[in-house]
Amino acid sequence: MNQTTSSLLLTVALAGAWTACDTTKKAAVTTTPAAVMANVPTPPTPPTAPSAEVGKMTFADTLPTYQATSKKTHDLVHTELDVRFDWAKKHLLGKAILTLKPHFADSDLLELDAKGFDIHKITDEKGAKLTYDYTDNVLKIKLLRAYKRTEQYKLLIDYTAKPDEAPAGGSAAIQSDKGLFFINADGADLEKPQQIWTQGETQSNSRWFPTIDRPNQRMTNQITMTVADKYKTLSNGLLKNSKKNADGTRTDTWLMDMPHAPYLVMMAVGDFAVVEDKWRGKPLMYYVEPKYKDHAKSIYKNTPELLDFFSTKLGVEYPWQKFAQIVVRDYVSGAMENTTAVIFGEFMNGTERELIDNEQNESVVAHEMFHHWFGDLVTAESWSNLTVNESFANYSEVLWFEHKYGKDFGMHHLAATMEGYIGESQRKTHSLVDFTYNNREDMFDAHSYNKGGCILNMLRNYVGDEAFFSSLNKYLTDNKFKTGEAHQLRLAFEEVTGEDLSWFWNQWYFKAGHPVLDISYKYDAVKKMVQVDLEQKQEASEKIPAVFELPMQVDVYQGKGKPTRHAIRMVNRKQSFTFPAAVKPDLVNVDAQKALLWEKKDNHTEAEWIFQYYNAPEYFDRREAMEGLKSKTMSAAAKAVFVAALKDSFWGLREDAIKNLAIKDEPTAMETISKLATTDPHSKVRAAALGKLAATKEEKYAETFKKVLEKEQAYPVIAAGMSALYKLSAPAALEAAKKYENETNSELLLSVGEMYAQNPNAERVAFFEKNLEKVNGLEAIGFVGNYVKMMVKTGETDLKGKLTRLHKIGIDQSQSPWRRFACARTLKDFAGSLKQKNASDPLIATAEGWLKEIVEKESNPQLKAVYESVFNDK
Repeated sequence: MNQTTSSLLLTVALAGAWTACDTTKKAAVTTTPAAVMANVPTPPTPPTAPSAEVGKMTFADTLPTYQATSKKTHDLVHTELDVRFDWAKKHLLGKAILTLKPHFADSDLLELDAKGFDIHKITDEKGAKLTYDYTDNVLKIKLLRAYKRTEQYKLLIDYTAKPDEAPAGGSAAIQSDKGLFFINADGADLEKPQQIWTQGETQSNSRWFPTIDRPNQRMTNQITMTVADKYKTLSNGLLKNSKKNADGTRTDTWLMDMPHAPYLVMMAVGDFAVVEDKWRGKPLMYYVEPKYKDHAKSIYKNTPELLDFFSTKLGVEYPWQKFAQIVVRDYVSGAMENTTAVIFGEFMNGTERELIDNEQNESVVAHEMFHHWFGDLVTAESWSNLTVNESFANYSEVLWFEHKYGKDFGMHHLAATMEGYIGESQRKTHSLVDFTYNNREDMFDAHSYNKGGCILNMLRNYVGDEAFFSSLNKYLTDNKFKTGEAHQLRLAFEEVTGEDLSWFWNQWYFKAGHPVLDISYKYDAVKKMVQVDLEQKQEASEKIPAVFELPMQVDVYQGKGKPTRHAIRMVNRKQSFTFPAAVKPDLVNVDAQKALLWEKKDNHTEAEWIFQYYNAPEYFDRREAMEGLKSKTMSAAAKAVFVAALKDSFWGLREDAIKNLAIKDEPTAMETISKLATTDPHSKVRAAALGKLAATKEEKYAETFKKVLEKEQAYPVIAAGMSALYKLSAPAALEAAKKYENETNSELLLSVGEMYAQNPNAERVAFFEKNLEKVNGLEAIGFVGNYVKMMVKTGETDLKGKLTRLHKIGIDQSQSPWRRFACARTLKDFAGSLKQKNASDPLIATAEGWLKEIVEKESNPQLKAVYESVFNDK
């Protein structure tokens, strides 16, 4: 599952969008989280067990929480479902035939998960009725006799699933646990298609079919769906039969004849276009809304090449019958690796033009695809071990970008991954394999994903590429179609490398935290030795080690030639290492391979940072050097590094250089930036360059801005060009904006809206109203705010009537969470502004009443947390 895109980052961005963000000046390079991470509400601390003192030691009176792997009394073998749908009631009418067998001991009693069902009848395969007890969503069925583990038996269950009527929950990672979702069921929203889709992880598929809903079960399955003939269907495995019925319906049967976990079962129904392809004889299927049919292969970018790359890298060919991908509306997470049928949220939708330089789609496709090895072929045996699924999917993104676009791109992506974990670690910390969680969905966080991915990168660096991928091959081969956990992964690596790696697993998988280091340097001219002093400063606890064992490489540079490399191993909290050096080194580069997951204060001089940028080989070397040199009072030599970085081989560092160069200090750099604005191959660099040119307010760049508006294809660059032109000539920019009023790209709509809000005109209010429910993402916040500013500035006479629409959007749970948040924030800001002008204005109470209702009706756990944090802040 990919949830950081739409879940973790949503929380961070929303919290940061509402509250002020503080920045702290850094004296030395410190890998710290973005300040906005600190604004995310902290979950409540669970109560600790009562304790008693014995002598000078304190002992808990009760055993600590231990989330064990589910006990297996019966094994699922096969599930056969025949389902129909009552759209009006949002019910599933189902018949299930389950094939099972006792796991070990003889048994005549079966327990199934079945949440919120009406059970009509249960029989054995011969039609004999079976007695059962159905309490608290657990179906206990008395079998007619005890079965042995060598005997399979079948049950037939006739039931109705009512997911919308049962109490439903959700989490930050997966916003609802309904399992089965009817989208626009009554067709009332003409702008939204009617769809049905499922979301099984973690244990929600038992809301629509009876099963043993645990990750350590495996089964084959067949799903027969009867739907209106106008709809397409999708499920696991292959479509074995499709039959049109006399009543205008069609019955499709999908067979999954390879065993997988129950939470990976899926189905989807709706009006989709299906673009088909082949990979090594296996079907590839791209499901999209019809308007995106021509862009399907851009939405699911490089799918065949990704399958080639992962199959070759792992030495295990993609093992399943097909690979299908589908984008649905109102999805409750980012994406989900249902076996052979991946489901994505609508953030993936876009035209080829909108998807220019969009690394997000590619990374999410890679993530979910890699799960088909790590998660589907070998499945985490428990949610405590989730990281053996998610860390690999996370790291697959790095592997792919490194392969496709070069190592710098891969490390750029890893840097963002690392920052995500470091940021979360300021709020909470737990071991990577965590048996003490309160809620299993708490495991879907930046520890299981991001930290796990970073740990795999360290492991790869430590054992080397050949051993790393050979170990992955062994883990997959030994455990295919079974469950896996962290120790099995360790044993695979130990078998391949011949090395006891318990030290690595103990500190990185079974302990929490990460090292925080201070690094300093001394040179002894007499002894001709350079000394590196390392000190670990992390706050130790029962969970966090006082000392992390850190093997690393140190490069000593004397001149611009090849450095001398030294292997060291830090095993003490404070440790010094000395290396021969005939003259004072130009640079001593600790962790020269830039593989360690840590926070560090690296006390280099300015001259050493400058040398590092020009001479050390890694992306992180150049990035860290630029971070170390950033200052409001940069020297001429430091500024020269940023000027040189305008021509860096990696686009991310070119973009960073543009943003950090002061115009007044480096006028000669502007010529290079002017060229980058129209010629750089990456749209983010072009957009950044336009922003820097605009800041000069020099008329000579007007033609560049106009050229961009005429010829540029990437929407973010057009938006930047329009904003740049506006600073020089508002009339020209406003005239240019007219042709973009009917675009659907949110960045472009926000850019137009910002200009219109600064030039209030009653005729332009219609632009906002037309696009209010189209703009999405972070841009929705600014767009809705500008809409209200426009109305206030133009003296709108029916302001209350207009604001009613924000209230309606805010309480409408089918609207984008970004849009709902934008309306809530705007109403809050509007009421606050009005209080300062006229505290007795009755519209204040109206706006606050609407706001209260928005908060009360919000169902998204992330938005609830943000709202609660904001409204409890006095």
